[in-house]
Amino acid sequence: MEQTYWARPVPGFGDPRARVLTLGLAPGAHGGNRTGRIFTGDGSGDFLYPVLHDAGFANQPTSTRLSDGLRLRGMWISAVVRCAPPGDKPTPAEIRNCAAHLAEEVALLPRVKVVVCLGKVAWDGYLAHLVRAGVIERRRPRQANSPATPVRAAFIFSHGAEYKLPNGMTLVGSYHPSLRNTNTGRLDRAMLLRVFMRARELAGLM
Repeated sequence: MEQTYWARPVPGFGDPRARVLTLGLAPGAHGGNRTGRIFTGDGSGDFLYPVLHDAGFANQPTSTRLSDGLRLRGMWISAVVRCAPPGDKPTPAEIRNCAAHLAEEVALLPRVKVVVCLGKVAWDGYLAHLVRAGVIERRRPRQANSPATPVRAAFIFSHGAEYKLPNGMTLVGSYHPSLRNTNTGRLDRAMLLRVFMRARELAGLM
């Protein structure tokens, strides 16, 4: 039976009073692009939502369609790109084109204390937003004038990376729950659960 695809920009969703913002890369071609909700109806969502349920952010462990009853508590989920990119890898131009939408969404979530970026594309996209918003001066430190001059570390992506930002928020990194990461064991449920439990702690939701 053929399905009608959403095939439009996919908005973020969740709790408007969220203290944790989770950012993905983009809607999956046969996930969010089909269902109209990010991380819904694909392998990444099948891995992510049971973890969010275990961490107390989701009222149920499954996400299959817009009307399935899923609700988030204390979390908003979105992506740095709103449309499914060819090959699941957005170009820099696509990320720039969606930047204004990300900025508007962040502005509507004033209670957010923690941003969890799923994957390096989301990490880089959010850092670019912070530069545009004037929260940080640059993504990488300036070259030191002399060997004796201390240089602040760059915002380096890794699983479990954690940086306190000048605006008081905390940036947390995680591998993306894509099948290429979960099927190979690069990311397992325990690893992802630790990230979101840490996000709860940092956000004061424990």
